[in-house]
Amino acid sequence: MDVTTPDGPPQQSGTSAPRGTAEAVASAVLAHPEVDRLDGGPFGAVASYLPGRRLLGVRVGGPGEPTRVAVVVRFGTPLPALAGALAERVRTVLGPVAVDVTFADVVLPVGAAGPG
Repeated sequence: MDVTTPDGPPQQSGTSAPRGTAEAVASAVLAHPEVDRLDGGPFGAVASYLPGRRLLGVRVGGPGEPTRVAVVVRFGTPLPALAGALAERVRTVLGPVAVDVTFADVVLPVGAAGPG
């Protein structure tokens, strides 16, 4: 499920994000108690390429592009409300930007019985 949250004012062209921006966005998203982990999304397309490694689950958009995050969440979480909360966490790092949230999967709480 992909959810796009309303964006703020357009970004200025020619601005560049600091080197640690993708990591800061990842930390902010992972700090939410309902997020189990980051995920690359469909085909691993949600990723940032950093020196010597690839950070799955976060892609900071350029001017006019949304920032994308893909997450695995805990079962029972209302997804529309969580998308808004995650977008706000991203905006605390990046400012008023459009944010696309992809829910790649849902996991059961530890010790919960599966189907059957």
